[in-house]
Amino acid sequence: MPAVWESINFVNQHDIHITLLNMEGAKEAQTSYSNVTTVIGDARDMAEFKDQQFDVVYSNSVIEHVGDSESRRRMASEVRRVGKRYFVQTPNLYFPIEPHFVFPLFQFLPISVRIYLVQNFDLGWLGRIPERERAEQEVRSINLLSKREVRSLFPDGELYQERFAGLVKSLLAYKM
Repeated sequence: MPAVWESINFVNQHDIHITLLNMEGAKEAQTSYSNVTTVIGDARDMAEFKDQQFDVVYSNSVIEHVGDSESRRRMASEVRRVGKRYFVQTPNLYFPIEPHFVFPLFQFLPISVRIYLVQNFDLGWLGRIPERERAEQEVRSINLLSKREVRSLFPDGELYQERFAGLVKSLLAYKM
């Protein structure tokens, strides 16, 4: 989305070019900024981009949404391939408040309990989803990562641990 680039005044800068990669239907990512291009694609397969095409690849809270561990591995591999440098941030699996549903230890509850909670309560930014199939889809679409998994996905990078109240809230894999 262009909002992050607006907030740091990177839009309409003639010496900076930003390519936004979004899944099909991401209308909120469309922009008219002269230095921002929106591309429809999939971070797990960026064949349309050359090796090391980008100076920096930036991903904020995306990798936990791309699917299973194989999908996360494919995304990490593509990020490392197309970027000379990268910054990939994701919430920490072991932070006690799950950030999408804003519920204590939600990520460790049995899937049936998580689905029940999503169907019956407004949680986080989602709101209540009464339809079971849709609630299950939402619950299963988020797979938080541990430090070990982030390190294994980005072995050539460094790991920064963002803390809140002394606990590791999110993880940032980066390569400078």
